[in-house]
Amino acid sequence: MPYRRTPAVQARLDAQRQAVLDAAIALLSEKGYAGCTMAAVADRAGIATGSMYKHFPSKAALTVEVFRTVVTREVEAVAEAAQGPGDLNERIVAIVETFAGRALRNPLLSYALLAEPVDPAVDAERLVFRRAFRDLIAGRITEGIDAGLLPPQDAKLTAASLVGAVAEALVGPLSGESTDQETLQALTAFVTRALG
Repeated sequence: MPYRRTPAVQARLDAQRQAVLDAAIALLSEKGYAGCTMAAVADRAGIATGSMYKHFPSKAALTVEVFRTVVTREVEAVAEAAQGPGDLNERIVAIVETFAGRALRNPLLSYALLAEPVDPAVDAERLVFRRAFRDLIAGRITEGIDAGLLPPQDAKLTAASLVGAVAEALVGPLSGESTDQETLQALTAFVTRALG
């Protein structure tokens, strides 16, 4: 007869897995991927390093799950901004303000999510989520074009350009030394001009 976990054992394992994820997210925010080693995460979670492998077979698997967890929250916040009040231009600007504002609150985490050299599996996840951000913006641009509020344009190309430009402005080597408020204002003006 195969072994079946009792509900209490499963609950303990689920709680331990969540503690591992929470510890990894905290370390990612503090030290980036380089500081998010299996040993460091285990230490932060209060478990033995070997116990980590009950939940994640490798650091790559752990970092992919951490990335998905954190970026899913970001996509949800941006999607909520996309549905907010205002005309379509204001909602597109709200998407960028939400994305940029959240990134500026934790620059190290933003760098980790957007640009830090990582395992190819995490890089593949980055592309999935960049598409999600692009598609949110493209949807609003398409609405604006259909309503006659924006000039005809390739909505996905414009949205992809905005996602890339905003990410580069926030964490890339070309990002400026402006204050957070100045950065948000400049990005808002840039997005408005880019939409036409």
